[in-house]
Amino acid sequence: MARGSRYPRAASSRRSSSCTLLLTVFLSLTMVLLMLLALGILSLPVSNDGPKSSSRSDRSAYETGRTGQRGEQWTEVISWEPRAFVYHNFLSKDECEYLIELAKPHMEKSTVVDSSTGKSKDSRVRTSSGTFLKRGRDKIIRTIEKRIADFTFIPVEHGEGLQILHYEVGQKYEPHYDYFLDEFNTKNGGQRIATILMYLSNVEEGGETIFPSAKVNRSSYNELSECGKQGLSVKPKMGDALLFWSIKPDAALDPSSLHGGCPVIRGNKWSSTKWIRVNEYKV
Repeated sequence: MARGSRYPRAASSRRSSSCTLLLTVFLSLTMVLLMLLALGILSLPVSNDGPKSSSRSDRSAYETGRTGQRGEQWTEVISWEPRAFVYHNFLSKDECEYLIELAKPHMEKSTVVDSSTGKSKDSRVRTSSGTFLKRGRDKIIRTIEKRIADFTFIPVEHGEGLQILHYEVGQKYEPHYDYFLDEFNTKNGGQRIATILMYLSNVEEGGETIFPSAKVNRSSYNELSECGKQGLSVKPKMGDALLFWSIKPDAALDPSSLHGGCPVIRGNKWSSTKWIRVNEYKV
């Protein structure tokens, strides 16, 4: 009887090893594909989503589900530790404005997740306002979410809903991790493995996304705030999207993914965040 009781544990160990191996292979393939995209060897199908004729000229782009025309799209590798990429002109001006207008009536003070309860709580490290838009809410959001899936090579179903954030002068988000260190917050969808941050507006000064622990401690931007000079920074530009990974290719948590939002000095900052899980996230 004692000998037989060891078999279930051995089978469980083999299953765990198989899952880890599959996840490692998947992440490695994703990294290779992103490198090919960054080098221009591969390219994603681009749809300009140009204007279409309509029988009613007074119908807005939002009402007809148009996403507007985007500028030239290209991907820039900004860091390998953490793995971070900027997709220029990921969103059109119309899409940015649509998300802002959709979110405005529902904005509330931003909160953080309590690791012990999984519930939202107020915190002085995050002073913005925000709201969530349910995954697949309408045609335009579904189009954006499909584009995110194409960019990351991760199914739409693994993504949480879009979070829309608004930072006014002086508002910020202190450096933090997007991954969880508790079991409660990983029950639905497992660990957060990647984040895509889409900039919905330009910012006159400040508001950079900063990676203080990145191995590359410089940015390609000429004008940065004092906060933005403290590490690898990305300056907000309407339509651009920043993709970074919270885990390494071997599926280990990546502490170099520590990131934050610098205080806005002049202007307003609007952004949209999509967190992506290792498994399907049920909504």
